Amino acid sequence: MYTTAVCPFCQMAERLLQSKGAEIDKVRIDLDPAERAAMMEKTGRRTVPQIYIGDTHVGGYDDLAALDRAGKLDPLLAA
Repeated sequence: MYTTAVCPFCQMAERLLQSKGAEIDKVRIDLDPAERAAMMEKTGRRTVPQIYIGDTHVGGYDDLAALDRAGKLDPLLAA
């Protein structure tokens, strides 16, 4: 998950993923401009969080929460 220290949506995404028992690998783009550039190149987006589950780009917190509401997050995490 691409994140920054002061992002409330990042914190909500982290809490949701932790509640599912997911291991989170955080990449702090506020500490490394090269990581920010890599994130923007990889995702085509400028905002955080940008969440990957395995090789699947989920998107941001709203996308993650929508997957959970649709019942699709648990199967993705289990894969």
